[in-house]
Amino acid sequence: MDKAQLVQILIPVAVIQVFLMTTALVFLFRAHTVRGNKWMWAAIIVIINILGPILFFAFGRKDT
Repeated sequence: MDKAQLVQILIPVAVIQVFLMTTALVFLFRAHTVRGNKWMWAAIIVIINILGPILFFAFGRKDT
């Protein structure tokens, strides 16, 4: 696999990661209540790529 093919694979993954992270952080800081600490969720969202935002949307949001 050469560099051009690698870039063609990584760019969509990076775009998805940035979109998920941004969306999750916006939802997190606009939410009145979440399961657990907001700063803990912020760290999970930022540190654990792609999976962190998915975990927040699955388990962190609290239905009001």
